Amino acid sequence: MSNEKDPFSGTWKLNPQKSNFDPNHRPSGGTMRFERTPEGYTMRAEGVCDGKHVEEQPQMFILDGLEREVPGAPGVTAIATLPDPHTLHAKATTGNRLVGEGTYVVSPDGTTLTATVRGIDIHQRQFQTTVVWDRE
Repeated sequence: MSNEKDPFSGTWKLNPQKSNFDPNHRPSGGTMRFERTPEGYTMRAEGVCDGKHVEEQPQMFILDGLEREVPGAPGVTAIATLPDPHTLHAKATTGNRLVGEGTYVVSPDGTTLTATVRGIDIHQRQFQTTVVWDRE
């Protein structure tokens, strides 16, 4: 699909100057790639945090609004929706406990993606961050 028809697809570069990071999560650089799949998107992200290269596990967003098990995360389920063509919302829980929630919004001109994310990190610390990405 072209970017005109699919605002998310493509590669995005972190814009740290426009982002508002959680004190425990302050990357100095990064890229994120959304790839369209028949069911939704695969998102891959990597970057530099505390001088170390970090590569996150790819995330699958199946946009049917149904609760699904998260591969590699026993007991965690996720729901993903596309409320409008420029907004993706995802939420992950374990039992009744929220472990992650994110809203990804592409600007009307398609040049900026803003991710507002909150949850629990691998060290069991709560976090909330707003990250701005520019289309490459």
